[in-house]
Amino acid sequence: MNETFFLEKSQIKDNTFARQFEILIEGKLVAIEYSLQEKKLFLTKITSFEGFDCEETIDTFLKNIMEIAYERKLKVVPTFPKIAAFMRKNSTFKDLLPPGIKI
Repeated sequence: MNETFFLEKSQIKDNTFARQFEILIEGKLVAIEYSLQEKKLFLTKITSFEGFDCEETIDTFLKNIMEIAYERKLKVVPTFPKIAAFMRKNSTFKDLLPPGIKI
């Protein structure tokens, strides 16, 4: 499944109990797991359903999460390789990295 899905920030659910941001694609869950510690948002894992591999949708999902981090005045620590690669590709979000963190 390589179809790109239109995604708005209002479609993202912050499931604080499961510690993940969630979206539904065709009724199926795609999530980015996190840990929140001392105003730092550690993005630890991307989970999706079998057959879902749309990088553009994941990139849009991550861009919206970065906007949420700005709104909540959080720093972002990408511990998952795909999320770190997203941060390297999108240098506009590098100011969200805590001091001393380079990717």
